[in-house]
Amino acid sequence: MDGPTILLTNDDGIEAAGLRAVYDGLTAVGEVVAVAPATDQSAVGRALSHEVDVAGHELGYAVEGTPADCVVAGLESLVPEADLVVAGCNRGANLGAYVLGRSGTVSAAVEATFFDVPAIATSMYIPVREDTDFTSIDDRELRYDEAVRATAYLARHADAAGVFEQCDYLNVNAPVADWGPAPLEVTRPSLEYEMTADRNGDAVTLHDRIWERMADGSIPDPEGTDRRAVVDGAVSVSPLTAPHTTEHHEALDELADGYEPTA
Repeated sequence: MDGPTILLTNDDGIEAAGLRAVYDGLTAVGEVVAVAPATDQSAVGRALSHEVDVAGHELGYAVEGTPADCVVAGLESLVPEADLVVAGCNRGANLGAYVLGRSGTVSAAVEATFFDVPAIATSMYIPVREDTDFTSIDDRELRYDEAVRATAYLARHADAAGVFEQCDYLNVNAPVADWGPAPLEVTRPSLEYEMTADRNGDAVTLHDRIWERMADGSIPDPEGTDRRAVVDGAVSVSPLTAPHTTEHHEALDELADGYEPTA
């Protein structure tokens, strides 16, 4: 069919309802081939394996590995003709600068950029009051309508509009569909950080306090940030570049000039 060849992956696993919803939505845009983890690989970042087992699946391929494994295996071997990588839809938001490196969903998009293939990472915010193990949420009860609509729209139009000439990938976060139709808002990742750590004997509990504040609608994030947009009922889309970019630093140049190696 006309349209791009889309490599679809995620970190919730190939059987996740969110991936199926996006798969179905993208079939109207182009040819979709899933190359996704066989099991849940949430929050693994860009962890990479040396070798992975691959099995055929009705949607494409199930990989015994991480999202980054799926992108490398997909673009180098299984779907080398892919024009676009889409990761998602993740159950749970991936919002804020500090989250980007942890997320397997976002990491899949980042991995694609090193192959010079544009990518979209898509997640859906689920209101919770406490830190939640999202693997315990039955996503078959969730509606991904807004996330799918926004992802399909961007997959269809972003490249031709020149979006990927100015960024490497898009991080998309949608509110829950039950909130009603959501506009698309261009954002930047929030810099607000509210991780805490409480010691209890030999254990330390890590807690992301922002989830409770999001559920209350009392977040500290300013207008124009990804988290603010989603809490206000919009689909957030952040145009981002791959990490580890470099800039000229005069102070570091001076340190390097003054370094005296010893035998």
